[in-house]
Amino acid sequence: MAKRESVVLCEWSPDWHPAFTEKARQLRRHLGSLALRIDHIGSTAVKGLAAKPIIDIQISVADFEPIANIAEPLRQAGYLWRADNTELTKRYFREMPGAERTHIHVRIAGSWHEQRALLFRDYLRNHAAACHQYEAVKRQLAASFRDDRLAYTEGKSEVIWSILQRADRWAAETGWQAGETD
Repeated sequence: MAKRESVVLCEWSPDWHPAFTEKARQLRRHLGSLALRIDHIGSTAVKGLAAKPIIDIQISVADFEPIANIAEPLRQAGYLWRADNTELTKRYFREMPGAERTHIHVRIAGSWHEQRALLFRDYLRNHAAACHQYEAVKRQLAASFRDDRLAYTEGKSEVIWSILQRADRWAAETGWQAGETD
């Protein structure tokens, strides 16, 4: 049976963005032009938002194949491909054993899933009420499902979709586009 990881939220840390910046620099060095974008996503990318202390990085590429073109440079950078990930819209990588927890989400540039992650992040960055709503749900779920990470993650779905609906309207009203990579 797999080890269960506890859900622990931390107050937002000003150290998260510099940590992302250093990781992104290393990733760019290994991936070169293969990485069309390297973005800080997830809760640690939103100033003021409590989060699990895990840096989420989205790498946008033109194509997943051949996977060795992505997996080998990421392995050299210290990340392992999780081929058993069931989400087919991305290729998922994690840190080497013993390294600082990092989630790498490789997605196709311009895809709905790539854009969704960026829109959600940008909407939270620009709408404090949505950010507070999301944090309140995360805190409630972390308290209820401290030892069940899957239930915690699945429990966020409803609020995420609610926020994404508002974010979609905001994007249409403002002409939102993904800005420069972080």
